[in-house]
Amino acid sequence: MPKSERRHLLAVYKYMLDRWWRDTLALGVALIILAGGLGGLPLLLPQYSFMWVDDLTLWIVAGVGAFTIFFSIFLISIRKSAYVQPFADHLRLVTPFLRLNISYRRFRRTYTAEMQRLFPANKVSNWRRELLRPLANETVVVIELTGFPVSLPAMRLFLSPLFFPDKTPRLAILVPDWLAFSTDLESLRGSWRDAQRQATSDPRANLLSSLSKK
Repeated sequence: MPKSERRHLLAVYKYMLDRWWRDTLALGVALIILAGGLGGLPLLLPQYSFMWVDDLTLWIVAGVGAFTIFFSIFLISIRKSAYVQPFADHLRLVTPFLRLNISYRRFRRTYTAEMQRLFPANKVSNWRRELLRPLANETVVVIELTGFPVSLPAMRLFLSPLFFPDKTPRLAILVPDWLAFSTDLESLRGSWRDAQRQATSDPRANLLSSLSKK
């Protein structure tokens, strides 16, 4: 069977982290400036009266700000580390905190759809509608499964809601080049199906299978 070494970036994951790292970085910088201002202004401008804040509180605020900035840097470093990769008999989905191998036996069918049709604006919450707005016209590859490889709550814990059109076992995969991903996936899955049919129709394989069960 052909093997794939091409990884396709999970665009939704990158999109979400791009939003988060900017917000957390801005928050961290604001906290550092606040702590520095409250601690330094009374010394620089003694002629004015400023709100008094004890040193411990200032250090805590500055520490939280520094931690938030480092967390932003961490988000920047992992924003391109999530991907999907088709293999000969399974699809691999990887994020920094989740690694799944989804067997082609679980696949029912695949098809493409626009994000705005998959997540209609009148059927999603306001905050999700805001997330979807820049992605509304993007094409995604939807994979219908017989069932998730792990429980849906566990998957929702590590993946964005934009991976799940509803509560049915479907995954919406948004990648920069949906056509290349779809071609890779269907080529490998087609080869896998052909191999399965050939193994089923081969009498020697059936004989070996029956002997192995005895």
